[in-house]
Amino acid sequence: MKKTLTMLALGAAVAAGPALADLVFPSLDYRTGPYAANGIPLADAYADYFTMLNERDGGIGGVATRVLPCETAYNTEKGVECYEATKAEGGLVYQPYSTGITYQLIPRASSDSIPIHSMGYGRTSAKNGSIFEWVFNYPANYWDGASIAIKHLLEENGGDLSGKKVALVYHNSAYGKEPIRTLEELSAKHGFELSLLPVDHPGQEQKSQWLQIRREAPDYVLMWGWGVMNQTAIQEAANIRFPMENFIGVWWSGSENDVVPVGEAADGYKALALTAPGSDFSVYDDLKTHVYDKGLAAGAGDQSGSVLYNRGLYAAMLAAEAARKAQEIHGEADITPAMMRDGMEALDITEELLADRGFAGFAPAFSVSCENHGGNGMGAVQQWNATEGTWTLITDYIESDQEVIQPLIDADSQAYADENGIEPRCN
Repeated sequence: MKKTLTMLALGAAVAAGPALADLVFPSLDYRTGPYAANGIPLADAYADYFTMLNERDGGIGGVATRVLPCETAYNTEKGVECYEATKAEGGLVYQPYSTGITYQLIPRASSDSIPIHSMGYGRTSAKNGSIFEWVFNYPANYWDGASIAIKHLLEENGGDLSGKKVALVYHNSAYGKEPIRTLEELSAKHGFELSLLPVDHPGQEQKSQWLQIRREAPDYVLMWGWGVMNQTAIQEAANIRFPMENFIGVWWSGSENDVVPVGEAADGYKALALTAPGSDFSVYDDLKTHVYDKGLAAGAGDQSGSVLYNRGLYAAMLAAEAARKAQEIHGEADITPAMMRDGMEALDITEELLADRGFAGFAPAFSVSCENHGGNGMGAVQQWNATEGTWTLITDYIESDQEVIQPLIDADSQAYADENGIEPRCN
């Protein structure tokens, strides 16, 4: 396993000692292509957090970190090529930021014994760690998101959605189709009528879908969109005067990129959230001191505090904590991808740990286990204030309906196991 040797700078005694291999974190970026506006803050934050750890702490456990970027342009084929081109560098965990790339990498990375973390996206049934040993999707997945949105609507309607109409506007891809099965189950459970409206890539043509919405007059619209599709949908909703407070996007349809271009007409739009918005967290003080003020920020350095930048920070923090846990478990600072997997499976993100790392109030606590690679499936609802130009959480973190979701995960993961000859391992 090829690794670059690097000298530590943790004091005279340590600096005089032998060099240790670095901890490599591949970054499957998309700074180009139709989804670049969303990919840039994710990539910037991921790089900035590891830069901060190197500058402030000398890395993780005394070993420097190295982010290894590879441009995918959000293209599945390029994503696979990036994986194959970088895996020999000893990357500890891959975060594809694409459901299509994730699906293609699951069998490859599993065969290579390299973990994947598809945070809030990817194959939902990978939550079953008994089947998907090398894949993690904590702290929540798409089916959780569908349930959280419906739970919010139940709260808005006194616990009763019977007779209501809910439309799903979705990216016509594996990503966009993920919540359909769950919403169908929730429709049967709660008595609302579900309609499905696919939007083809890249999503700039939606006139017919919104004419149908105007004609059928659903009470609520949910959206599983990405990139320009989101702002186009919000603009089309405004054009037909659909109430923005009744329009809810998944957490990939709720960034500044989605609402700012629409202007005042986007006011009141809602979206799910995995973390709190904004930069009022002490981790930003350390980023300023050790990264921004030193001129070490990735990209243009203009994304801090945005929704997707915060998500990239969160992904990096979770990766770093899994690496720390792996070092602790194995008593080895220079960990391997297999050791990293053990750290991810033993991850315990407590409120105390979040506060210690500068993320107090940033996200809910959760833990991972052999059986559960998906965390506790919690998310909040945020709302856009166009006048102030800010997102604000308007709910507490909501736990998804596991009575509906877990049987779906069990069935889908077992079908995958049967198809691929995998024996459950957590007995």
